[in-house]
Amino acid sequence: MKHLLIVYHTKTGNTGQLAAAVYAGATDPQVEAVAVRQVTAAAAGPEDLRWADGLLLGTPENFGYMSGALKDFFDRTYYEVEGELKPLPYAIFISAGNDGSGAVREIRRIGTGYGFREVQEPVIVKGAPDALALARCRDLGLALAAGLEGGIY
Repeated sequence: MKHLLIVYHTKTGNTGQLAAAVYAGATDPQVEAVAVRQVTAAAAGPEDLRWADGLLLGTPENFGYMSGALKDFFDRTYYEVEGELKPLPYAIFISAGNDGSGAVREIRRIGTGYGFREVQEPVIVKGAPDALALARCRDLGLALAAGLEGGIY
């Protein structure tokens, strides 16, 4: 059994909708050998990262950056798991007011420090999520879960 961790922050609910779609994809009945844990950035901790074989990170774009809650998650876990984690495959989903590029850039920088390995292009959704955006997030969750199950990641 592989383990997929979804860590996200939402304030307005937009990123929460994206996270729900990612979770729906990751828990698709076609994927049978992956346990999925979805945790808010405020509640997630080092034990969640130690449990994970793959990671999905979601955040709103705040001032051209990731949310403070997601940054806090990184701050609270980095030294606690330093040297303990295998290179986790990961992907990003962002609810953006602008273009999301600043948030993606900084998550990637931090991910490099952890030794994470980005395996899918980020899903960036501008404005309120529509059906297409939710489908893209569902596909992202399904792709990461299926990749873990199939041994691709």
